Amino acid sequence: MPESIAARIAKLQQMSTAQVRAEWRVVTGGEPRSHNRQWMFKRLAWAVQALEFGGLSERAKQRLEELLPFAEVWMPLGRKAFPKGPCTNGRPLTPGTVITRKYKDRNLVVTVLEGGGFEHDGKRYPSLTAVAKAVTGSHWNGHHFFGLKGNGRAR
Repeated sequence: MPESIAARIAKLQQMSTAQVRAEWRVVTGGEPRSHNRQWMFKRLAWAVQALEFGGLSERAKQRLEELLPFAEVWMPLGRKAFPKGPCTNGRPLTPGTVITRKYKDRNLVVTVLEGGGFEHDGKRYPSLTAVAKAVTGSHWNGHHFFGLKGNGRAR
């Protein structure tokens, strides 16, 4: 008699990382992208259920395709999913944007360049962090130093 889905998932939960990896190979036919047992367990539990019950409906797949362009902006899908050039919280900073900050009686002016990078005092920098380091002499998170929120606007 075949094992119930609930029993199979309960069994997965009791397995070691090596056992979950071995089960992953059996169920999916490939290697997992992670060595994290919890990550593998969650995806393997879904795969076991999908094999039994058929996975996502066609309507769900269509809806995912509709939402994908919006999700790529904020989901950690890797660098390929993010727009080229400088970003703030996954959103691109528009070339030509001028970022300013007063620091030690100086008015700092940084311009976002086309194709990525920043210009400050006639020099090109690969990141706001590099600009902040050049100005202060010490390491700063560039977005924090210039007071940018996740949406790219100053606080």
